[in-house]
Amino acid sequence: MEIFSIVYEFTISILIFGVIFVAGKFIYKKLKDSKSRFFNPLEYFPEEEVQTLKQVFYLVMMLIFFVFILYLIIVPGNDFVGVAVAQMLVSLYVAFTLDYSSWKNRILFFLLIPYESIALFVFNESITLLPLYAMHVIVYAYLMKVYFDKFRQYTETNSLGITIILLFSIIFASFLVTCVAESVDPLSALVMVSNAFTSNGYAILGSTGVGKLTALVLVWGGYTISGVGTATLTAAILSRHHKKREIELNKRLDELESLIKNNK
Repeated sequence: MEIFSIVYEFTISILIFGVIFVAGKFIYKKLKDSKSRFFNPLEYFPEEEVQTLKQVFYLVMMLIFFVFILYLIIVPGNDFVGVAVAQMLVSLYVAFTLDYSSWKNRILFFLLIPYESIALFVFNESITLLPLYAMHVIVYAYLMKVYFDKFRQYTETNSLGITIILLFSIIFASFLVTCVAESVDPLSALVMVSNAFTSNGYAILGSTGVGKLTALVLVWGGYTISGVGTATLTAAILSRHHKKREIELNKRLDELESLIKNNK
């Protein structure tokens, strides 16, 4: 690839990412500041589960960056559309959450731009430069550490248990074993492990990258929501049981009070 073409594609990628970032940042801020019940997680989940989901979120972000690193190292120059979509979305989210008061995060913004993914969509080819892959491997490794620190801080601040680490370790180990044993790409391995963990089988759902990403969202979304339904039903049964016991206890107390008054 000629120097002019490389510079041109880099420039276009920065401009496109910048435009999407500005528009997305505006929407992200509006949604974040919105007081609508629709965007309040406590409307859908119990407070305890929201805390657990935040723990899981930090660990999932670490796994996502690890998968990105695998694709950069194992399959450099890949034209996997599903991974490209994921890189764009995750990079935008991280960019939205950065504090730009420091120069470090300003530089990180440009290092985070998924040049390969944007070039794939715009020019129908990925920018295949080894220094670019090495840079993104370092950035993703750094972000893995950042999200692990956030997980640890959130867990300690809210006095939460770290049992979730054991669960995550099992899933992570299964993911690595599946990649090697089944000779599949990391995204397919994630789909297979997710299906097995949620008792949906062990097949690869989706024949395209975007289809596999959709399958992951549906599998884990359904698994999370079903857990809420079970918790809600359990809470309702327990609440009814305790209410009945409370009525019986109050009735007995009234009878005892009546006997005491009669004895006097």
